[in-house]
Amino acid sequence: MINMTESAVNAVRMAIDGAKDPIAGLRIMVESGGCAGLKYKMGLVAANGDSDVTVEQRGVKVFIDPSSIPYLEGTTVDFVIGMEGSGFVFENPQAKSSCSCGKSIA
Repeated sequence: MINMTESAVNAVRMAIDGAKDPIAGLRIMVESGGCAGLKYKMGLVAANGDSDVTVEQRGVKVFIDPSSIPYLEGTTVDFVIGMEGSGFVFENPQAKSSCSCGKSIA
């Protein structure tokens, strides 16, 4: 369904370890918005949603709401560090197009 690179898993683990409150995992979803029509949204959560699909990647739990699954099928999430900054990058074979920020798809 979704794959996270070792770099992405390590970045999430560091964020979980640095959180002051207990964290159950990472929630990833796709919602309306962004310059291409849909945007990725992700964040650490204390609990999964009742209908979430849970995927475990190298010991990190990833929660995906059912309505986002068709948009995320086959997606690889990476964490990159570069001259212009660092952050998560989505490589999504479902995207027909995307914007230059990499956070929005159509």
